[in-house]
Amino acid sequence: MREFIVEADGGSRGNPGPAGYGAVVSDAETGETLRETAEYIGVATNNVAEYRGLLAGLRAAFALDPAATVHVRMDSKLVIEQMSGRWKIKHPDMKPLAAQAARVFPPGQVTYEWMPRAQNKHADRLANEAMDAGARGERWSEAASTAELHAAPRVAATPEPPGDAAAGAARVRDALAAGRAAAGPAGPGPDAVPASARGATSPSSGDRARTGEARAGADAGTQVEVDAETGKHVTAVRPAEAAADARAAQAVAEGGIARADADVRAAAAETPVVRAEADVRAAKAGASGENADADTRAAKAGADTRAAKAGADTRAAKVDADTRAAQAVAAPGWAPADMGAPATFVLLRHGETPLTPQKRFSGSGGTDPSLSDTGREQAERAAAMLARRGTIQAVVSSPLARTRETAGIVAARLGLDVGIDDGLRETDFGAWEGLTFAEVRERHPDDLNAWLASPDAEPTGGGESFAATATRLAATRDKLVAAHAGRTVLLVTHVTPIKTLVRLALGAPPESLFRMELSAASLSVVAYYADGNASVRLLNDTSYLR
Repeated sequence: MREFIVEADGGSRGNPGPAGYGAVVSDAETGETLRETAEYIGVATNNVAEYRGLLAGLRAAFALDPAATVHVRMDSKLVIEQMSGRWKIKHPDMKPLAAQAARVFPPGQVTYEWMPRAQNKHADRLANEAMDAGARGERWSEAASTAELHAAPRVAATPEPPGDAAAGAARVRDALAAGRAAAGPAGPGPDAVPASARGATSPSSGDRARTGEARAGADAGTQVEVDAETGKHVTAVRPAEAAADARAAQAVAEGGIARADADVRAAAAETPVVRAEADVRAAKAGASGENADADTRAAKAGADTRAAKAGADTRAAKVDADTRAAQAVAAPGWAPADMGAPATFVLLRHGETPLTPQKRFSGSGGTDPSLSDTGREQAERAAAMLARRGTIQAVVSSPLARTRETAGIVAARLGLDVGIDDGLRETDFGAWEGLTFAEVRERHPDDLNAWLASPDAEPTGGGESFAATATRLAATRDKLVAAHAGRTVLLVTHVTPIKTLVRLALGAPPESLFRMELSAASLSVVAYYADGNASVRLLNDTSYLR
């Protein structure tokens, strides 16, 4: 049975604005491009354009072979999560498109995987070609397309759960694979640079413009820097250097900055390519702090891979790439130096309201209380601390009264204006608004139990589920990251949005929302890097309130 890779993308110059999509179908085994398709679709949103790209890519694959299995790769977490069935589809423009996409192939023949934007250049260029053609009053032509010429080479991949943490493992593999390629006997060349290093997407992508991307060195002494968050992805990398990766992991786990020998790495160019989980294991070891026995990990990696049987001489070589990789894993933030400055969100929960000490549900559908005197004093203290720190460059607030009042106090101290974003509002708790947990337990026990058990459950009376909140917050996050690349922004919001942003950054399950403490007027910090990864830097700091 044949297997196709479908990569799709869509963009809107205005969101909504002039929009187009692009999709490419390739052979999963050889990587050969089998079909390109793109179209200017008039005025639409980014998400609608992305869904149109998905639909076109699936239809192109079906025309090639209706019996094939298809693996879809897109940089839209929204589309991937919704088509995978993990997020609900509520937007009226996207529901019919998603339904059409689900019917192209029989159930079970299509799998979905999120990938970083930097790896989706082929489809992105097709979408931009289509929008450029539309602006000229023309139709996009496959014969005239040059998108593939500028796209980075693809690496066939198996499915993995999308999410902020899973993306980190892909970054590890890209960087390590690039380092191995650069150290080969043929010397450096343009193909030694991974997909994430090929440069940013054209500014014509509008709201989807990419900001800064990973770069790998292109000489034999390349220093590979790694953003190492965990994931379970298996991909084709250069050979059998599992022992070197395991040694780097051991050095990190033992608290060192890694004298990571690369004995096997020297033979990389002389042995066949294998599928290896060693680099993901190295990232896991760095992230969890486990005591990693290098010999055991090397043996496991060997058992997990199709080992190279070529009897290449092992040359002892101390490779800077291993040390730098270990440093990046061990360093605070785990961010490569060449990622550029991240978009840093300083997350401030609003000060107390009269409902806060009583621990009553207070969402976006209730009485919209203002701050109490205590809450205003808390906001003043937060403002004084942030003014001393002097790093905030913009302030964005939820539209609710308690957040706007908190944001106004802080912004006045900082000399900044306050922007309002509806995506930062609190969850709507329906009929539970104004009630205590005990009162909800007494009046709506079944609904409360369902809500505690599933992120898809809604509060009584048609409130907002945590899953719906997560969808909203993910879209808001992506928009704000794009708008504030490289800047430090204060987001004044609520308990659930802050916990949700932290959860998404960590790749934690929905139930983790019930395992975080978030006090009134507390600060948390999350940094977002150009390759899509996130680093949680602070949670629930209230030191300035004491």
